[in-house]
Amino acid sequence: MDQIAHSPNRTTMVMETIRQRISGRALLPGAKLPSIRKLAATLSVSTSTVVEAYERLVGDGVIQSRPGSGFYVTHHAGATTIPFSLADAGPKRDRAIDPLWVSRQSLEADAEDAKPGCGWLPPSWLPEDAVRRALRNLSRAKSPVLSEYGSPLGLAPLRHLIGRRLGERGIEASPDQILLTESGTQAIDLLCRLLLEPGDTVLVDDPCYFNFHALLRAHRARIVGIPYTPTGPDIEAFTKAVADHRPRLYITNSAIHNPTGAILSPVTAHRVLKIAEQSDVVIIEDDIFADFEHSPAPRLAAFDGLDRVIHIGSFSKTLSASGRCGFIAAKPDWIDSLTDLKIATTFGGGRMTAELVYSVLSDGSYRKHLETLRQRLSVAMQTVSVRLGNLGIRPWLDPQAGMFLWCGLPEDVDATAAARSALQRGLVLAPGNVFSLSQSATTFMRFNVSQMQEPHVFDILRDVLKEQRGQGTSS
Repeated sequence: MDQIAHSPNRTTMVMETIRQRISGRALLPGAKLPSIRKLAATLSVSTSTVVEAYERLVGDGVIQSRPGSGFYVTHHAGATTIPFSLADAGPKRDRAIDPLWVSRQSLEADAEDAKPGCGWLPPSWLPEDAVRRALRNLSRAKSPVLSEYGSPLGLAPLRHLIGRRLGERGIEASPDQILLTESGTQAIDLLCRLLLEPGDTVLVDDPCYFNFHALLRAHRARIVGIPYTPTGPDIEAFTKAVADHRPRLYITNSAIHNPTGAILSPVTAHRVLKIAEQSDVVIIEDDIFADFEHSPAPRLAAFDGLDRVIHIGSFSKTLSASGRCGFIAAKPDWIDSLTDLKIATTFGGGRMTAELVYSVLSDGSYRKHLETLRQRLSVAMQTVSVRLGNLGIRPWLDPQAGMFLWCGLPEDVDATAAARSALQRGLVLAPGNVFSLSQSATTFMRFNVSQMQEPHVFDILRDVLKEQRGQGTSS
C-alpha cells in the first residue's frame, strides 16, 4: 500500500534524477525507464509522484510513452538535457542516491559527521609522523625537485621500489613496465582513454566499487554486471556475458574485493584468464588494498605475466589521500602508449608527490606502520561485526583482511531509505545499490569498520533501523 506523501519538490527530484541518468549516459536514447512502481520504491516516493514526473518529462520531449510497454528515452533526448555535471546535481541531501552519492556525502560531510560509508581510514590511523618527516626532507631538496616537471614515466627510484613490491606478490614487472599516475582513478581513466571507444562493452563485478560505474559512463561505455561470489566472479555468468556481449574490458579487484571483502580463488582466476584469452578480453586488476593483506592472495597479473592483465594500484589508502600517487603495471607497448597519453592529458605528473611517497615507503617505519594497521583493522573487524550482529545486521562473509564489511540488513529494511534517514542524523552510509549495476543489493550495505569506533554510530544505526521497520509495518 502506497502511503508516501506526494509533493512538487519530490516530483522535481524524480525528474532531475531521470535527467541526470540520461545526461550521464546511464540511460541511452531508446532505453526503457524503470517501471513506475520500481522507481517509486527506489527513490522512496509515491507512485503518483513518479507518474506526474514521467508525464512532465513526456511533455518536455525528454521521454516518450508507449502504451502497454512503458516509458522510453527519446532519440533526441541529448539535445534537451544538461551536460553531465556534479556541481548541478541538486541539493546535497536531496539528490538521488546514485554511484556518486556516497562520495559526495563523504567528501562534503562536516568534520563531526561519522562516515562509515566512506572508503578511507581516519587520519589518526595513517602514518602522519612519517609524512611530516618526508615533508621536512622534501623542503630541503634541490631546486629541480621543487620546481621542474618529472619524467614521463615518473620518479625512477619509486618505480624500482614498486617493482620490488609487486615481485613480493608474484608479479614480475621491470621499472620500464611501470607508469606513475596521479591516483588509481587516473590510472583507470588513462586505460579507458587508451582501450575504449564509445559504445564498447565493459564487464564489472556486481557489486563493485561504485566509481567504476561513473567513470565508465563518462567514457560512454556499455556496462554489464557479473554476479560476484565469495571466490570471484560467477564463472557461468562471466562465460555467458563474454559470449553475448563481446566485451573489450573486465575491471575487477582480485584481492580484498570492494565492497564484499572477498578474495579471488586460484581456480576461478585460471578460468577467468582462460575465457579472457579465448575471447581477447583485456583485464584491469585494481589492487589498491594490497597493503592491507596479511598474506598475498592470488593475482590475475601474476598468473598472466602482464600479458592481457593490466595491474594498477595507489597509496591513498595506507599512506595519505592528500598526497595522490598511483601506478600502472603493464606490458611495454601499452606503457609506451600510456606514456604519450599521460603527456597529452597531464604533461609531467606530480614530481613532488612522487618524491614524498618514495621517502615514506623507503622509510623502515612504513612496514611497521602496516603491521600495526593490519592488527588494528582485524580487531575493529571483529568488534564491529559483533556490534552489527546485535542489531540484526549480518556480514555476507568474514573478510580475511581490509576495512570493509558487506552486510545484509534485516529483511524489512531498505538500505537506500536507511542511508537517507541516517544522513539527517549526521551519519554517512553506503547503501548496497550504489555498488550494484543490477540494483539487486536493496537490503545490503557496506560498512568501513575503521570509521565506526564511536558508540554513537551504533546508537544512530539502531534508531534508523527502528524507524525503517516501523515504516515497513505501517505500509
